[in-house]
Amino acid sequence: MDLQMWLLFFSAYLVITLSPGPNVLLVLRNSVKHGWKSAFITVLGNLCCQFIIVCLVAVGVGKLIQELPFWFFAMKLVGGAYLIYLGIKNLIAARKAGLQHVEKTAPADTNVSNMFAEAFWVSASNPKTLIFLSAFLPQFLDVNHPAYEQFAVMFLSICFIVTSVHLGYSYLIAYFGKFFSFDNFKRKIDGITGGLFVALGGGLLLSNRS
Repeated sequence: MDLQMWLLFFSAYLVITLSPGPNVLLVLRNSVKHGWKSAFITVLGNLCCQFIIVCLVAVGVGKLIQELPFWFFAMKLVGGAYLIYLGIKNLIAARKAGLQHVEKTAPADTNVSNMFAEAFWVSASNPKTLIFLSAFLPQFLDVNHPAYEQFAVMFLSICFIVTSVHLGYSYLIAYFGKFFSFDNFKRKIDGITGGLFVALGGGLLLSNRS
């Protein structure tokens, strides 16, 4: 992959990552609950899933899934249901916080393995990610260079982009959170991200294959 092609790939993926999606919502929620440094765990879970997806794309699994409607439907069903589950979980947390606003709030669950697993499964919840990357990544391959080297370069670039963007979002939300009552701010973020997770999950379940 020459420099010009890499710059084109980097710019395209940066624009995609800047668009808020389930992973960004999870980073924002965790940053408010646990501080902006928790984004490192969330990003790590996301990137571990991305690594598996890039490897699957490299061996052509994405194209195979696209040609097997049953497996695509099954993945979409599980992914949509998981996003809706997260959304309902956040909405319940927001409601409980509202009912207990007079009492002292219980400390948030800061279990690292739970945050990592949640980030991993949120990233894996959309089967269209695999199919999108199956169409997106090969466009930047140079036939004059080994494919595995180019996939490695693209994944390392993805790591840099995702880490930079998500940490940036995390720092901003944690910074602005200082200007509001923490309990109220946390409750509002739970409510907003909960609603968006439910909407994203519903949209995924109702979307057609195209």
